[in-house]
Amino acid sequence: MHLDLNGIAQPVVLAPDHMHLGALGTIEGMLEKLELEDEAVEESESDIYVRFMKSHKCYDIVPTSSKLVVFDTTLQVKKAFFALVANGVRAAPLWETKNQSFVGMLTITDFINILHRYYKSPMVQIYELEEHKIETWRELYLQETFKPLVNITPDASLYDAVYSLIKNKIHRLPVIDPVSGNALYILTHKRILKFLQLFVSEMPKPAFMKKNLEELGIGTYHNIAFIHPHTPIIKALNIFVERRVSALPVVDESGKVVDIYSKFDVINLAAEKTYNNLDITVTQALEHRSQYFEGVVKCNKLETLETIVDRIVRAEVHRLVVVNEAHSIVGIISLSDILQALVLSPAGAKRKESEAD
Repeated sequence: MHLDLNGIAQPVVLAPDHMHLGALGTIEGMLEKLELEDEAVEESESDIYVRFMKSHKCYDIVPTSSKLVVFDTTLQVKKAFFALVANGVRAAPLWETKNQSFVGMLTITDFINILHRYYKSPMVQIYELEEHKIETWRELYLQETFKPLVNITPDASLYDAVYSLIKNKIHRLPVIDPVSGNALYILTHKRILKFLQLFVSEMPKPAFMKKNLEELGIGTYHNIAFIHPHTPIIKALNIFVERRVSALPVVDESGKVVDIYSKFDVINLAAEKTYNNLDITVTQALEHRSQYFEGVVKCNKLETLETIVDRIVRAEVHRLVVVNEAHSIVGIISLSDILQALVLSPAGAKRKESEAD
């Protein structure tokens, strides 16, 4: 500013080449501020799913009516597996009358472990499956490795649920009311991701959703367990137990992925009461699969995370098989890999090794 002859303050307009240091400093400061704001926007978008999960409770995801099967630990193992099949569920919380509390879960993994441990040949009946009660099996199987049941309250956030599923390497998380002690629902990766997908279109899209699998490094690409069409079922079960995986791609002689045998398919052995002959091949076992099976759901490493999430939710599967141009197996991407990438990694939570069940 300067004063004119009448003593009135007049503004001084400086041409750009006459800019003084103070003005330059101000412009640099403004640019810096804009850059920081851009970074802040990008950062706030990168954790948008984290904030979504933290702002929703487990209760929000529990359907108004759903089937929950609970087994008493005195029930025979065989009857329990038949009941899983009859009710179309994959797992059930276990109730111990003596202590009046939930003590664990019975899953298809238990069925696989029993067959793996006690199967001898088609000529020898599996006495343990026929006669054992759930409590006997748990005592034998757990022994010193007993762990309390991992569960969550309805008021806990969905973020806590995702963290618990991945940290504990489990696929099922019972929601238990701390007041009544009742089990309300069983949360899974699939259910949580489906819930998130319902709201995704209304949220800003994080930059990482446009990146491909190769850039993000999501999935498992080394030492992938697989089987062949002529592999005996008992060998497939042994791989499930030893490698702690939940599905085995079926690969033909040319190396092409032609099918997938998952832990869930094993329950068909109970459904058809064919678990006494585990020397049959995977192809023979899969002949009885429901007509709803739509084949192996695949992807490639150059597809974006956005595409992958959409495909896995639409297909309602637990994993995608990553293949190359020749349809040979390259890797596996699971629901837990995806939830880790969408929710835990942006929140700074580290990934555990691959989970079992």
